[in-house]
Amino acid sequence: MSNRAETLKRIIDESQRHYAAYALFNQALADHLGIHPTDLQCVALLDLEAGPVSTGEIARLTGLTPGSATRLVDRLEKAGLVVRHTDPADRRRALVALAPSAQTRIGDAWETPGKAFAEVMESYSDAELAVIADYLRRAGAVGRAQAERLGKGA
Repeated sequence: MSNRAETLKRIIDESQRHYAAYALFNQALADHLGIHPTDLQCVALLDLEAGPVSTGEIARLTGLTPGSATRLVDRLEKAGLVVRHTDPADRRRALVALAPSAQTRIGDAWETPGKAFAEVMESYSDAELAVIADYLRRAGAVGRAQAERLGKGA
């Protein structure tokens, strides 16, 4: 096997290990916070958004059906992790945002793991970090597209 083929195989193998380790970490962090892993992922995605989003947007971000996304928001609201606001552009529609206390709660839980992940990143040069960021962005886009394709039964 060529060096490139060996490297590609190693990347694929390590990616599978990374995904499995991340799933375990996500479950452990969700358990620590007393919420479901899907709820934690939604909170993490909401934290990346510039502002409040609709339940429909949450469905798109998470890959859930609109009804499941509504139930997810209901759970998150009951847990004090999100708040609903009336959409100023359409008073019939609600927008969802992280509750300020959620940011503190998740931030506190993320402090130790965040430092550990930061230590890993510190070992890379700026150029290497740019390649890692590019790979994660592009691989994430592929993952989302393939999840959508599979969700449509293709």
